[in-house]
Amino acid sequence: MFNLFKNDKGAPFYAPSNGRLINITQISDPVFSSKMLGDGYGIEPSDGDIYAPIYGKVTTVFPTKHAIGLVTKSGDEVLVHIGIDTVELAGKPFQVFVQVGDKVSPKHKIAHVDLNMLDRLEKPKTIIVVYTNRQTEAVFDEIKAKEVVVGEEIGKIN
Repeated sequence: MFNLFKNDKGAPFYAPSNGRLINITQISDPVFSSKMLGDGYGIEPSDGDIYAPIYGKVTTVFPTKHAIGLVTKSGDEVLVHIGIDTVELAGKPFQVFVQVGDKVSPKHKIAHVDLNMLDRLEKPKTIIVVYTNRQTEAVFDEIKAKEVVVGEEIGKIN
């Protein structure tokens, strides 16, 4: 594990799935890699289980089940986006286990995606975590590719 800050006082964020951690700039969708929606990170998952990347509360479950909005106790808004160009799949490869108002933690499975279906449909499987209401450019810059496991602390946010 590594911390992204010299100051240890921030709220931690965690790996939402098992797989390969990647810097957001390496994500194949320019909406995310250009940080248009905010800064964050991605995971190339090795299985379809998806857990909360933070301690917080569910604010949104998209009708297409491809994305879940969360908020931390301090008000940071976090989007968990499952796959790329998966909105057009109308929820088919997804199971969501949370609803608006639920409290979540990194031990809480929030969704499952059928990775085989995404492969068959030729959709990238990247799980993307974006902080949508922060100016966090420097926060995630140090993320380097490595293997991670669910619940592994990736860093801290101020």
